[in-house]
Amino acid sequence: MMFYRYCNAICFASVFTLGFILTTASIANADESLAQQINQYMQQQANDKKAANFSDADIKVMTKAAANLARTMPSPGLKVGNKAPNFKLPNAYGKIISLSSLLAKGPVIINFYRGAWCPFCNLELRALTKNAATFKKYGATLVSITPQQADKSLAQLKKDKFPFDILSDLDSSIIKKYKLFFTMPNDLIKVYKKLGLDIESFNGKGRNELPVPGTFVVDKSGIIRAAFADTDYKKRMEPAAIIDALKKL
Repeated sequence: MMFYRYCNAICFASVFTLGFILTTASIANADESLAQQINQYMQQQANDKKAANFSDADIKVMTKAAANLARTMPSPGLKVGNKAPNFKLPNAYGKIISLSSLLAKGPVIINFYRGAWCPFCNLELRALTKNAATFKKYGATLVSITPQQADKSLAQLKKDKFPFDILSDLDSSIIKKYKLFFTMPNDLIKVYKKLGLDIESFNGKGRNELPVPGTFVVDKSGIIRAAFADTDYKKRMEPAAIIDALKKL
């Protein structure tokens, strides 16, 4: 189906945002895995006549960008056994949060996501929220890191009441340290803008850059004990996998 052609293209989901807002409640409350929720969302969009109508040229640009990213980043993200780089980043309220201070309390779950514009990221954040109490049961602190500006994160928090800090990596330095950083190609930027999404309006002028979505479970000593990152933005670490990693610490 045409839907799956452009769903397999790189990083473009913003034009589905209206559909996401309308359908997210039924998806987010479903007692299903995150992968199942994402698939359900995609199916809904495939059946939605109001969903984006990409041209063949748009699809070609996105497909090429996706292939190039997969080729240049065949194994993104730090690996199990690596030391998790420390960070000191502002949360949505301007408070500086450091990894070292979080590790003083116990294990840390570090989630990297693209931005409030991405419905796949929002599905993931809602799935993490649903499991937040279980993470806490194992003494773990959850934190999300995004390249977007703090006001965008604050709007998310006010709307969705996420029970964890969202930190803004305003120069992508931490995203780079965790080996998730990439810059969008110019032709893809043009497609985004044509279809209504300006990444710079979220990240700041000149910052057409994103992280590969990734999640890391870090033990109290700062060592990564579980890791997941994939250039296919539809693939995310399952909350169940996070819980399994916490049980082993």
